[in-house]
Formats: sequence, C-alpha cells, structure tokens
Amino acid sequence: MKNYDVVALGELLIDFTENGVSAQGNPLFEANPGGAPCNVLAMLEKLGRKTAFIGKVGKDAFGEQLKSALVETGIDVAGLCMDETVHTTLALVHTLPDGDRDFSFYREPGADMMLTEEEVPQELLADTRIFHFGTLSMTHEGVRKATKKAIALAKQNGVFLSFDPNLRPPLWSSLDLAREQVLYGLYHCDILKISDNEIQWLTGKEDFDEGVRWIRALCPDISLILLSMGRDGSRAYYQDLKVEVPAFLQENTIETTGAGDTFCACMLDFICRQGLEQLDEAKLTEALRFANAAASLITTRKGALRVMPEREEVETFLGARIS
Repeated sequence: MKNYDVVALGELLIDFTENGVSAQGNPLFEANPGGAPCNVLAMLEKLGRKTAFIGKVGKDAFGEQLKSALVETGIDVAGLCMDETVHTTLALVHTLPDGDRDFSFYREPGADMMLTEEEVPQELLADTRIFHFGTLSMTHEGVRKATKKAIALAKQNGVFLSFDPNLRPPLWSSLDLAREQVLYGLYHCDILKISDNEIQWLTGKEDFDEGVRWIRALCPDISLILLSMGRDGSRAYYQDLKVEVPAFLQENTIETTGAGDTFCACMLDFICRQGLEQLDEAKLTEALRFANAAASLITTRKGALRVMPEREEVETFLGARIS
C-alpha cells in the first residue's frame, strides 16, 4: 500500500487575478494561490485523495501564504522548499472577453525554478500511486534536472506517470526548447492530459484525431490520452476507443483559470479507482462527464486552488444537468 495517491512536482505561485476597479478607475488584482500542479492536488483532496507537493517558493510573505494555503487544503508540504534568496514567482492573469486568459509572469528568476536535484525527496516518489508533472518545471536547466530525476525515481518505483504540458510560451527561451521538453514528457508518461491548442501546436495537425495518431505513433506506451477542448468538451483516447463528452456551459462563467487542472484531477481520481486496465466506453463516459461538470463549476469562481468543489457539489450539479 502507498501512503499517497498523487504526488505532483512543479510551480506554486501567486496568481494576481482581476477583481474589479478602484474608485479611481484602476484595475484591482486579488492575490490567489495558484500553479497548475497544486490546483490538481487541491481538487484531488476535495475528492478524498491523499496528496503531496514537491516544489519551491520564496521565504517571503507570498511564500508563507502559499504554504498556508496548501496546509489548509490538506496537501502534504513535506516536499515544499523555501528559498531565502529568490522571491516567490508571481503571475498576472488578465481575463479576456471570451473568458480565456492572458498571463504575465514575474520569474527572472522565481523561486519555483530554483528547485534542485538534491531537493527532490525520494521517499515521496516511492510512496505514491501517481506522479504528476508539467513543463513549467522544465523551462530552466536546474529545475529541469530536478524534474527528470523525479520522473526517473517514479518510474523505478512502478508509479503511474501523469503529464500535462500546460504550455506557457512567454516562459521559454524558444518554442523549439519547449517542444523538446514536451516530447520528453510524452516519452515518459502513462497518462497524457493535453489541451486543444497544445495538440495542434505540437503535432501540426488541425484535426484532433490526426494529432492523437501522431502522438501514438511517436509514443505508443501512453495508455490514456485526455484531450480538453474548452467549451467543446473533452475526449478520452484509450486503445481503440474514442469517447467524447460535451462541456457544461454556464451563463455565469467568470474565467477559465484552473478548469483544465480540475478536469485533470477528476480523471486522476478515476484512475486511482479504476487503474489503467480494461477501461470501457461506459466508464470513460462517466468519468469525463464528472470531470467536465467539476471544470464547469470552477469557471464560476475567482482563483482555483482554494475554491475547488466538493464531490457532492459536483454530483448535485451533474444530476441537475442530466435530469
């Protein structure tokens, strides 16, 4: 038995999200805890899973805020390091008219990119069922080495590897380097969660089915490919199956921050229950429907990490929509 269901490595940062304007007409920003890996873990905690995080923040006010937020959500912080010389990474999230987002990062350097190989806790990676990672921890050499060490340790311990590219072009010195690291992630994962724009960028294929065939030809060992398509819903590709479920669109959507992470967490919860063997259309349809419902709920809230829905809330929402 493993003590953890999911351990994730990557960025933990402050998302400054727009929250109205001042009396002088200036935009106001709210300091929300963020970072895709911990958004995933926060939702998993709401689903009753035991999780832990590996990463680094600054030993500053924002770093303390982030550590407190993880403790509050139940995420184990044994793998969280605090850097006394580099500040916590910050991101300004501007919401576009269609609800999508534009990111501005303050990260040259930021504490999340300072994690070293020596700071990767081997015991956590031997004591989990799933290891989840992305590419924001692969943008710079030092943290890239730490990420690849964690991947190797997880593989040595027979852990399922979950990968979400979570491409943020402004953080890369070049998109060629980004592509190289995304491909590394593909070669080393069992579960791939990828968005519609990412699969088109990576494969050069406008048609998603063609993009999935391209990925499978390159990386045949990926067991499950999960495709998030925003307002068009989601798909799961498993062996010869392709399962598609529409999104639950809402009039009161505020922004889409954390929607993909919420979706990913729900699918990892499903894998914790079902494994990766003998999945069928009915099981995948049910899982995608639940994940889409949870993602829909999070679009009605500011931030993500501290406002993830409970399982019962998702089930109630889902029941009302289906009936």
